[in-house]
Amino acid sequence: MRIVLVGPPGAGKGTQAAFLAKNLSIPHISTGDLFRANISQGTELGKQAKAFMDAGTLVPDEVTIGMAKDRMSQADAVNGFLLDGFPRNVGQAVALDEMLKGEGVHLDAVLDLEVPEDEVVKRIAGRRVCRNNSAHVFHVTYSPAKAEGVCDECGGELYQRDDDSEETVRKRLEVYHTQTEPIIDYYRAQGLVVTISALGKVNDVTARAMEALKVDKAAQA
Repeated sequence: MRIVLVGPPGAGKGTQAAFLAKNLSIPHISTGDLFRANISQGTELGKQAKAFMDAGTLVPDEVTIGMAKDRMSQADAVNGFLLDGFPRNVGQAVALDEMLKGEGVHLDAVLDLEVPEDEVVKRIAGRRVCRNNSAHVFHVTYSPAKAEGVCDECGGELYQRDDDSEETVRKRLEVYHTQTEPIIDYYRAQGLVVTISALGKVNDVTARAMEALKVDKAAQA
């Protein structure tokens, strides 16, 4: 299957992408991984991306699209993939369609993870990270530390990252609504969108997604 995963920040896309890719035996291709791989390998596209990032400006669509095209042409993605973070806007969605058409293939589904905005803010703004080890992450509601402000693992101080502040989260949501959400309507017009609730336990959301994708695949057969 060839799937695009969309949803607001805090929807659990990364977590669900990993589970779904494993269950469907297809590679999980995330924008973050694409950038890190190209930059670390010193590819021409990586050099271009790094120059824009170092200058504090957005990486142009053509660079991101080039990275995605190269990754999707690799052997493990021939029979399918799960895209996470790409396409990020309608322009990239159109470019992806053109790429796939050129290969004689098409998307099977666009999985839309739906989460109420207040829940997104609650999920992200409630995160607390250990100053000694950023891998130690807690949540004031869902997974609180035994002692407030103190890491269970090492006793380090727990703090809220600037990126996790409510103000920043709401700005990120605004960007999502403006730039990324329109691709849902773009793909809905093609009959590809499957929307599921991303509320509840991780395993429950994964099961919900697998069931929705099975139904969608059958509908397109």
